[in-house]
Amino acid sequence: MAGISAVTIVVLSTIAGFAFAKLRFKGRNMLMLIVIGTMMIPPQLSIIPLYMMVAKLDWTDQLQAVIFPSLVSAFGVFFMRQYLIQALPDEVIEAARVDGAGSWRVIWHVVFPAARPAMAVLGMLMFVQAWNDFLWPFLVLTQTGNPTVQVAVAGLGRGYTPDQSLIMAGALLGTLPLLLVFAIFGKQIVGGIMQGAVKG
Repeated sequence: MAGISAVTIVVLSTIAGFAFAKLRFKGRNMLMLIVIGTMMIPPQLSIIPLYMMVAKLDWTDQLQAVIFPSLVSAFGVFFMRQYLIQALPDEVIEAARVDGAGSWRVIWHVVFPAARPAMAVLGMLMFVQAWNDFLWPFLVLTQTGNPTVQVAVAGLGRGYTPDQSLIMAGALLGTLPLLLVFAIFGKQIVGGIMQGAVKG
């Protein structure tokens, strides 16, 4: 669940960030203000209508109820927009278009390589956020069906006499994927920082 959410957010946020940063279209600034405005709404306000939608779709106690609401992130769009404004020169995009590249080819061959360090940072942040999310999975998933790690670890503490060793073991196993993600994406982050330092 966390992997699908992180990958989808990174890809969609990079494409949307490129559109807001480098493309000229009517209403661009207004749409960006709306995206930023959604970041000011507490997520707890959307729990009841979101749960009603999930119940109508008969997705309760299924993983898609947790995956689909987290496929897009306003923070990701804003983050990638701010990065691409400075990291991607307009001349590079114009040169690609002169060579006959269409919009999707520009995104695949120019935008994604230029945004790789920011995509690694965003992917790591979104994975950690999705992995540590507790409230929404706790509401829509049961501990006997398809619980996420955080919901399952919370269930370990139930009972008349909770087994502390079992809870600690579950918490340890719950942190191992986060360390693995940081080990994988840490090289990309450090590499992007060093590349910017050499260019500067």
